[in-house]
Amino acid sequence: MTIDSERPPHGTVIIVSPGGLEHGGGIGRQMGYFLHALSSGPQGIHYRIVDSRGPWFIGASPLSSCSAVIYLSCTLIALVFTRCTQAACLAHVNITGRGSTIRKIILLTIARAVGLRYVLHVHDYDYGDYYSGRGEVLRTLIAAIFRRAVTVVVLGGRDQEVISQLFQLPRSRVTILHNAVPDPVPALSRASPLGRPCHLLFLGHLSARKGLPDLLQALANLPVAQRCWRATLAGGGPIDEFRTLADDLGILDRLSFPGWVDQATVKALCAEADVLVLPSYAEGLAMAVLEGLSYGLAVITTPVGAHPEVIEPEVSGILIPPGNVEALAGALVRVIDDASLRQRLGAGARRRFLEKFDVRAYAERLSQLHASLLLDPQNVGAIGKGQTSQ
Repeated sequence: MTIDSERPPHGTVIIVSPGGLEHGGGIGRQMGYFLHALSSGPQGIHYRIVDSRGPWFIGASPLSSCSAVIYLSCTLIALVFTRCTQAACLAHVNITGRGSTIRKIILLTIARAVGLRYVLHVHDYDYGDYYSGRGEVLRTLIAAIFRRAVTVVVLGGRDQEVISQLFQLPRSRVTILHNAVPDPVPALSRASPLGRPCHLLFLGHLSARKGLPDLLQALANLPVAQRCWRATLAGGGPIDEFRTLADDLGILDRLSFPGWVDQATVKALCAEADVLVLPSYAEGLAMAVLEGLSYGLAVITTPVGAHPEVIEPEVSGILIPPGNVEALAGALVRVIDDASLRQRLGAGARRRFLEKFDVRAYAERLSQLHASLLLDPQNVGAIGKGQTSQ
């Protein structure tokens, strides 16, 4: 895709992201990385972030229902106002299942009524499963917002196939754009001082879906427990529940539970760790895996979502079956025991990141898509074949 240099793109793109940039989980982090990398993108496009949900912790507040209405109303006002005041405008709407979908049905039905065009960006770990479990009326509403999108952006080939089939969309309307992260230059050496425990890092919401109970069971496995390691389990969730499980397994003294961490802390943890472990049962494309690649960590994860499109087994990481505690324990023993293996996998991970998952290339592709849609209101956008993230 190319942009006409004699007619530079201009206009406004509203990015609708639940929780904004800091409290939106992987979606917010990805949009934040995108905006930060935009210095080399098309000039003349004004980006604005709108939080359609509020921080995740509002859900635990007695005022959560009132807060949800306020955030949703403010987002709706922003979309309608932009459409009424800007000749060239576009919404980039991030969506997952459950409450996110309900909010987007409300927003996009009204946005469509006022003529606002939108890109729908699916970040869900299994949107097909969510959609199939809804009632007929809700499925009809969901199908409508997908079919009216000028482009649907997905995280990998599996999602492209699922979304195309579910909503009867041609593949030219469903674009693969893998997540991406910044390059933490300068790349760090992964050589660990002799005698230092191997540092294992888990990044993500502490939950069964992320495989944390399996990880604790694997760490307590006798061959692993006999090795020299320590682990940081960083993320929000029921921390006390998992601390209790770790205590019952006899490994609590080797674990750290810092809770939810900001981006500065994520960077510090990745720079200090040796291994990134994420034994998830379901993912779209985990940002934690990409962070591990970028820092040259040895990555152990599962072949779910788009992970097989990212990790080449035994070259840029180790893939183990979801739920297989024995296989996870075996992989942990290998990387803990063998510093040369960690270095080899880390070097492969770093090469893979530089090839395909640097956010600067991501920003160029996505901003080019926005530019093409702003320049040509009749265009049904897609990232061109040469620019699709693979």
